[in-house]
Amino acid sequence: MRIALASLLAAGGLLLGACAGNPSLDGANASGAVRPSAPTAREATSADASSQLEAAPQATGELTLAEVPDWSGAPSVEVFGNEPDFTEADLTTNTYLGFSELDGLGRAGRAVACLGTETVPMEERGSISEIKPSGWHSVSYDVVEGGSLYNRCHLIAHELCGVNADERNLITGTRYLNVDGMLPYENRVTSYIVSTGNHVLYRVTPLYRSNDLVAQGVQMEALSVEDGGAGIRFNVFVYNVQPGIGIDYATGKSWRTGEAVDGSLGSSVVGTGETDAASAQAGDSAVLDRNGRDVSTAAYVLNTRSMRFHRPDCDSVRDMKQANRLAIDDSREEIVSQGYRPCGRCNP
Repeated sequence: MRIALASLLAAGGLLLGACAGNPSLDGANASGAVRPSAPTAREATSADASSQLEAAPQATGELTLAEVPDWSGAPSVEVFGNEPDFTEADLTTNTYLGFSELDGLGRAGRAVACLGTETVPMEERGSISEIKPSGWHSVSYDVVEGGSLYNRCHLIAHELCGVNADERNLITGTRYLNVDGMLPYENRVTSYIVSTGNHVLYRVTPLYRSNDLVAQGVQMEALSVEDGGAGIRFNVFVYNVQPGIGIDYATGKSWRTGEAVDGSLGSSVVGTGETDAASAQAGDSAVLDRNGRDVSTAAYVLNTRSMRFHRPDCDSVRDMKQANRLAIDDSREEIVSQGYRPCGRCNP
């Protein structure tokens, strides 16, 4: 996919055009309009750009899943020789942001931007718990760092653009996709922009198989403008997988597999299955969950055997076996949607 980005820029530098929708396995794309994100204070010079531009013509060369190698253990793989698909005509130092509208299945599509110090947010990121991207399930496994399998993954990271709770900029992504896959590239771009003051063309495209609700992964492209790509230049596909966990991409449902994760089976459970010494201690001693987390720092505690959830200070939390105890920060509604019932003792 080669988008003539220069033809999509309004006078103030805000992308107001349209681009293709969500790529499927065979490369056939549904049309999806792109509209600008709400302008922030640092985008005030772009706020007067109000007329939409027609979609730029699409050239050949768009990545399809048929061209992506099967996942072999690395979070990402270079595609198209690691060369981002931007042209000289695309080069600009006018910052802009563009997001595809959700398609008929509620899926987020391609996001494009010219990033600079003007787009890097000064404020802290707020909550995004109210957003439920397509295929979203709130589910936890002990083989996943932090517990939760899925994150609400920004296509263009908040640290780069300041856009946070916008459903057009969020997909259902695994912890592995978010932290091991996308974050290193996002940090590279942020560090480059902050240290040089230069601009970066940036595009992230989620790739879905047919009508799947969860993307197989995302294509990330970036090119630094002022130095012609000497500072930042990449074109990679990041896999939306989680070691030790199987995923039904059509629905977002998941299950344990027997794959090794850091030397242990994905089906293994941390703990002995008996009441651990740490669990049996009374008084002010910390109560730890099966991942070693102090449960007092969590919003709720699950008993993964009885399928009940509790307040962290509930007496039942200390009584349950550590292997069945899981601290979690999800909302009450999300926990109930997983099939858990509230404890009758603490009424969470």
